[in-house]
Amino acid sequence: MSQAFVREREGGEVFEDLPDRPISPHTNFVTPEGLAQIEAEVARLQAEAASLNPEAKADTARVSRDLRYWTNRLGTAQRVDPIEGEAVYFGSNVTIEREDGSRQTFRIVGEDEAEPSAGSISYVSPMAQALTGRSRGDTVEVNGHEIEIVAVEASRPAA
Repeated sequence: MSQAFVREREGGEVFEDLPDRPISPHTNFVTPEGLAQIEAEVARLQAEAASLNPEAKADTARVSRDLRYWTNRLGTAQRVDPIEGEAVYFGSNVTIEREDGSRQTFRIVGEDEAEPSAGSISYVSPMAQALTGRSRGDTVEVNGHEIEIVAVEASRPAA
């Protein structure tokens, strides 16, 4: 059996570097709020990195990895301001009606902002892709189910 499987590294350290978080191949579109969230996360991680005990290898590895990810996302972020109009676009608030009559409202946002349980979906999701460019009254098929767009509003940035 290889020594690598039975021995810890000297000092028992297991953490040197964590693998980088995967970066999406899609354009990094963000809402104004999404850009502010990324900036806040970079600032928070920079402050955390500055205050870490150098002996805390696991924490240092985690913060370094996350800081690399969010710094990259900040550097590639392309802010998209809300568009006024009848059609569904990035940043729109969309209300749909499903075949069973249930309604759902969500906002189309960037990948890092998406949180379906909180009412936001990524612009690269199948739902957002099917709705983009469509207008109120249009019916589209998503995952084998028909949905109707019943309302479209340009979202307003949080004050």
